[in-house]
Formats: sequence, structure tokens, C-alpha cells
Amino acid sequence: MADPILTLSGITKTFPGVIALDKVSFDVRPGEVHALVGENGAGKSTLMKVLAGLYHPDAGAIIYQGQPVQIDNPLAAREKGILLIHQELSLSPELSVAENIYLGAWPTNALGVLNKRKLRRDAQAALDAMGCSFGPDDRVGTLSVAMQQMVEIARSQAFSANVVIFDEPTASLTDTEKDQLFTTIRGLQRQGVGIVYISHKMDEIFELTDRITVLRDGQVQGTVTTKETDATAVTRMMIGRTLEAYFHKADSTFRDEVLRVEGLSLKGQFGDVSFSVRQGEVLGFYGLVGAGRSEVVETLFGIRKADRGTLRWQGAEIPLPTPRQAIDLGMALVPESRKEQGLVLMMGGMENTTLPHLASYARRTVMDRGKERATFDEYKDALSIKTTGPEQPVSTLSGGNQQKFVLAKWLCAGPKLIILDEPTRGIDVGSKSAIHTLIANLAERGLAVIVISSEMPEVLGVSHRVLAMAEGRLVGEFEGEEMTEENLIDAVSHHLARPAAE
Repeated sequence: MADPILTLSGITKTFPGVIALDKVSFDVRPGEVHALVGENGAGKSTLMKVLAGLYHPDAGAIIYQGQPVQIDNPLAAREKGILLIHQELSLSPELSVAENIYLGAWPTNALGVLNKRKLRRDAQAALDAMGCSFGPDDRVGTLSVAMQQMVEIARSQAFSANVVIFDEPTASLTDTEKDQLFTTIRGLQRQGVGIVYISHKMDEIFELTDRITVLRDGQVQGTVTTKETDATAVTRMMIGRTLEAYFHKADSTFRDEVLRVEGLSLKGQFGDVSFSVRQGEVLGFYGLVGAGRSEVVETLFGIRKADRGTLRWQGAEIPLPTPRQAIDLGMALVPESRKEQGLVLMMGGMENTTLPHLASYARRTVMDRGKERATFDEYKDALSIKTTGPEQPVSTLSGGNQQKFVLAKWLCAGPKLIILDEPTRGIDVGSKSAIHTLIANLAERGLAVIVISSEMPEVLGVSHRVLAMAEGRLVGEFEGEEMTEENLIDAVSHHLARPAAE
């Protein structure tokens, strides 16, 4: 096999109170897709940020094309041919697609003036290679999250990179966009580019990669050839145990109806949506990106204003609430985008947990910090959150630990109905299993739970009943033996030609 194009040797990186990387060694060869996997907080993203020049290692060496190098910043990494495609979007929403793709490297003429024609032409070529449906002149802020992710990935086409790092690239992509991404990655392989692929999705790992390196608690647990191992063995390396029961369905008795929705409609988003959910029940929503699932629950929570429809809450008809009224009723919404909608990133975990419920922690005009700290400690232990303390900014935590603080924020209010929109997006298998168990425990305690998931095995594995949505309409309801992947696929695929909700 070819010699590595890139080698990380004995990389160590510490933060206050935390050893993020402990003598980590890793390499990638030309034309190889090398997976880097591990639980949230294992050190994957930290290692790649060292490689991309965002962090400087405390010890160890980076060998690139056979020579020791020092990478001082992301621009220096890109000039060397090392490109990091971020998990969290790093785009400027007010700039165009073309301006974002070439940000920091806009083409200029001899006088230093931006060459807009070349910028647009080169960006269009990168977008065409990705099969994107939007253009170089579109403003990034007007694109969906999935489309913005495609802009990030288009940078791999735009620059002559020798090493490209993909950090959870499919987290916001549809199946069609994922297929196009895989085509792009295989094209880069044929060009001799070394690919580092970070993902929690085992099906992607085994479909795409040549080798797998596993990190746990900042240390390498081993490197294996993909075709010579399986998901069970990799999972055991990641979490130190096997997942005996990956999905945990609540064994609960359904009791009184908590919420009934009738004829809920929002023009251009969804139409004539009706359903109910009971105490002790987990109700799943499945559909493709753009089906209208998130828009429905955001309307229930008062974030969007419906055109028509009625709600019955614990048997009594109520007006469509505002978010404050929804919280006061006992609704909780864990949103899809934890960083944009779920957290105040520069605040600590304690402040994020108690933020929606400040009145409960105030003595007249003074906050009861002891009571806040007790709540923080309770949910830190209950959800196994890895943090150095209550003041650590949540922006410095792994995605899985951030998601757990969003859950803690709502659980401490004692809700009657909790809505979980893509609750395990971007989370490792160990944390996913813990959240699946938490969902079951909430239902067994008598809460009504709504789970929205784009992962079909997940929504089938945790739900008692599943509603299928396509293009803004409910197209199927399944329970018991009818809850199969075949039925969900059939329901969704046979309704994709219908007109959008009016």
C-alpha cells in the first residue's frame, strides 16, 4: 500500500481539567477513505481541529508528504492542501454561495479588484460537480440547512486539496444529497486525495471507508480494515461494551389523552394535520426532509402561527398558544438545531438548564444559585453529561453533551408532553442508546412523547405508533405489526407527487 500522505504522531492536547487527546497517532493514505469514530467527547473533532490549524498540539508531530510541518491556522492548512469540512456550518449567511465557497481566497485581478466573473464561474463548476440545485449567486442565508451543508462540501471541489476531512457531513442531508456526496468522495479518491471521514452512522462507515480508527476518552483503541470487521466489534471498541438492546421501547400503559390536534394547517408548509397522543405513549413522526414535520410541532409550540386548526389539551379546547403559554401548559420542545435554537452557546450548562424557568429559581429579584446548582448536578448525573463544571460554556462541549443540556433544560420543568425533533442527530451510538432509554423512561413515567426522526430504524424502534408525512400531509398511520420499514417507505413514496399543502 502507498505510504501515508499525512501522519499524526503522538498528538496530545489538553484543556483546563481535561486531557482531550492523549498521545494519539493516526494516518491517511492517498486515495483512501479512513474513518475516525468514537463517542461524543472521544476527541475526534479536537484531533481534526489540530490538523486544520484551529488548535495547536501540546505535544506530538504532524508529518505531511513526508516532511514535519507546523500548521498555524486554517488558511495555512488550506494552502498546504488540507481542507476541513466542518460538522457545524461555518458560513456567512449574508454572502453569496460563490463568496462563501472561496471565502479567504477570492480571485482578484492585477489591481487587487475582485474578479466576479471568475468567482462565479469557478463556483458554478464546483456546484455542478456536486449536483446542487442552487446557484452561485444565491444568498446562503436563504438556503435550507441541507443546502448550506452542500455549500460547505462544495469547497472540497473548489480547492486542489490533497487531504479532505469530512466531519459528520450527512447530518443535514437527504438521501439523494448523501448519494451525491458519496459520488463526490469516490471521485476525490480516484484523484488520489486522502479522505478522513468522521461519522456516527455505521452504515455509511461500512459502505464508504477502507480503514477505521476508534478513539475513546482521547486515546486510540485500535485501527482495523473495514472489510475485516463488523459494526458490533467497532461499537465494542467505541464504548467498551456491546449494545445488547440498541432501541428501548417503553413498556407503559396508555392513559388519558394529553393532546388532540384537528385540521391544523399552515399555507405552504402543511395542511389538514390531525392526530392525538396519550400519557405513556411515544408517537413517532417519519418523513423526508421538507415533509413538514418540524413545522407542525413548531406551530403547536407557538413558534409559527397556523392558518386554521383546533387543539384540545387534556380534554379541553384551547387557543393555539404562544411559546410562553405552551411552556406554562406543560409542553416542551427540544428543537432540531441545538446550537441555533436550543442553547445560548457562551453560557454555562447550569444557566442554559434553568434559563426558561428563571422565576422558579428567584427569591424576589435575586437568583438562588444553590437551587440552580442542585438542578445542574441532578441532570448532569442523570444524563451522564461530561463537563468540567456548571460554568463551562456549552460551546466547548461535544455535540452529544450539548444535546443532553437541551434535554435537561426541559426535563427540569416537569412537562406533560415533550416533543423531540431529531433528538439523536449528530450523536454517537452510546449516547443514542442512552437517549432511547431516556425516551422510554419518560413514557413509563406517564409523559406523552412525540419523536421526530429521519432515521427509520430509530422511529420504529422507540415509538408505539408512527405517523408518516410527505409534502406537508399525513399519509399513513401505523401501529403494532404494521410498523415496518416497507410500509413507511410505501406511504411516503406514493405521495410525493401530491401538490404541496395550501
